Order: sequence, then C-alpha cells, then structure tokens
Amino acid sequence: MTHASAFGVLVLHSVRLTGFADTPEVAERFDLEPAPTADALRDFQEQGWVQHSTFLDIAGWSLTETGKAENEQQLAKELDDAGAREALTRAHTDFLPANARLLAACTDWQVRPSPTDVLAHNDHRDVQWDAGVLAELDSVEEFLSPFTRRLSGRLERFAGYDTRFAAALRRARAGDHDWVDRGGVDSCHRVWFQLHEDLIATLGLTRGQAP
Repeated sequence: MTHASAFGVLVLHSVRLTGFADTPEVAERFDLEPAPTADALRDFQEQGWVQHSTFLDIAGWSLTETGKAENEQQLAKELDDAGAREALTRAHTDFLPANARLLAACTDWQVRPSPTDVLAHNDHRDVQWDAGVLAELDSVEEFLSPFTRRLSGRLERFAGYDTRFAAALRRARAGDHDWVDRGGVDSCHRVWFQLHEDLIATLGLTRGQAP
C-alpha cells in the first residue's frame, strides 16, 4: 500500500529538491496550494529550516543545514512508517547503472570530440551523434517508467518522474536542445537530478555513497 506524505513534509522536501525556488515553484513541485505553502514556508523560516534570499532580480527559498537535517529525519520516519526501507535500498542499487548512462548521455550532448579536441563543444550539426544520444535517453526512459511505478507504489511522492522525463525528451526530439540538460527548464537532466536527490535524501545518503 502506498504511503502519502504529510503536507509539511512535502513543502520542506520540495525546497530540498528544487534547490533554490520561489514560492510558486515550491508549491508546484508536488501540486500544492500556493497560499498554505507560503504559510508553511514562513513557519519553517521561523524554525530556522529555510531561508529566503535575493540575488539581483531573483529571489527564492533554500534549505539551511538545520532544515536539511530536519528533512532527512522526516523522510527517515516516513520510510520506516511505510515499511519501505528495504525496497528503497534495493531500488537505489538498481538506479545507479541507469544514472551512469544518463550522465554519460548528457556529457555526449554537451561534448562532441573532434580530431583536434577531445572536449570540443557539441554544436549539434552531427545529426547521427545527436540521434545516438537521444536513443540512449530513450533507453533510460524505458527504465524510468517501471522504476517510478515501483517507487510510487511504496511512497506516493515519487510519482511523476517518468512523465516529466518523457515530456522533456519529446521536446528535445522536436528540436529544442535545452530540454536535454538545461537547468532553467524541466529538462531530462533536471528531472533525473531531482529523482536522484529524492532517493538519497530518503535513504540519508550522499551522492556516490552506497547504502
């Protein structure tokens, strides 16, 4: 039986996953109502869990170290309450080979070695090279669909990674190169990065650490 996260857990975890985001983006991550999300963020600010910062014309929320620790405690309790720790640990192990493939594909999207420069920028004029990268991303998508169902069958908040990735890949295939790896849109890489962050936060790991 799938476990549904409490509202407050979702708000704090959304800040963790988005990294730095304004209130509407924090709410959007888990399809939450903006007004109660804003109230929760102000409460968390008073608790010292989140901070609001402004850089030039950009403003947003981010986790403090105290907030990161609180988030991981909440997720650990949720994981044990759901009886899903063993299942998520196995899932993380299965995720790692696909993660390596995704990262390699994104590197190939950015870099196209030439006879004189092994780190030459990919100008996307080599149609066959780009087609090979997109084919690899297709393969990653095939892994992601059942994997997301497997995770969301235990913890509801894992739902949607597969559909977001598929939507980004469709845009990339339509010719919009940004949707493979750009950070400012819900690209394939951004979706995957959040999934990875979701897994390691849930298990209390750091990137590259084995469970």
